[in-house]
Amino acid sequence: MANLKEIRIRISSIESTMQITSAMKMVSAAKLKRAQDAIVQLRPYANKLTEMLVNLSASLDSGDGNSFSVEREVKNILFVSITSNRGLCGGFNANIIKRTTVLIKQEYKNYNCSIISVGKKSSEYFYKNNFNVISTHDDLYNEITFEGVVEIAESIMNDFKQGKYDKVILVYNQFKNAATQIIMNENYLPVETPEDETATIGDYIFEPSQEDIVQELIPKSLKTQLFKAILDSYAAEHGARMTAMHKATDNANDLKDDLTLFYNKARQAAITEEILEIVGGAEALNG
Repeated sequence: MANLKEIRIRISSIESTMQITSAMKMVSAAKLKRAQDAIVQLRPYANKLTEMLVNLSASLDSGDGNSFSVEREVKNILFVSITSNRGLCGGFNANIIKRTTVLIKQEYKNYNCSIISVGKKSSEYFYKNNFNVISTHDDLYNEITFEGVVEIAESIMNDFKQGKYDKVILVYNQFKNAATQIIMNENYLPVETPEDETATIGDYIFEPSQEDIVQELIPKSLKTQLFKAILDSYAAEHGARMTAMHKATDNANDLKDDLTLFYNKARQAAITEEILEIVGGAEALNG
């Protein structure tokens, strides 16, 4: 019977776990809806703004003030690694940490690599493993605002203009749907020009000058691009957590069913054994 008691305790423990994982799934589902709406609304604007700025800046020389398109000999690279502050979301954080590590230790192993970390999970890992972490911005997730992201973007842009970094790469999870996140390592700076030069040709009248427009809009585009990456990652995080908690709840339910079946069989066997003992005792008395 002691064995049956242990099984009952395990079943009760699993039921408590199911309640927790089910609640976490519902919380993530609610947060995902808001985060998904935010990124779906921003993404078309950000993509079109980036496309327009790339085409405009492609026709300008670096001497015209287009300092964010300057392509220097690459020696120093900055990685912006975007994870979350919390776990329990499957491989969401591990995938970004792994991709960043592979880029630094393999693809760009001959360069001076630095990291700006957004999210406690990447901050803790890269600090612990002695990577060159320039700064961390874990508190950004307390309230994700465009103004908060602008501070990070301006710092990166100033460092690039001053020649501190020759290339900046964003590493983050792009939100596709609740079950799918796409790992991105996206070139942030310098601003890339289209391979097809004819794509920049257009019959436009610029007022004020094209240079003034580019100088004004490129910083705005870069700030929006970073904001989009962080919103993408935030939505992907809740999608990954919702999926992970859904699977955890299903697995706990399966385990509970298996233990319940085992408990019923063990209980039935114990009852049968007691009946046989009673019958045997009665027969001994009658004999």
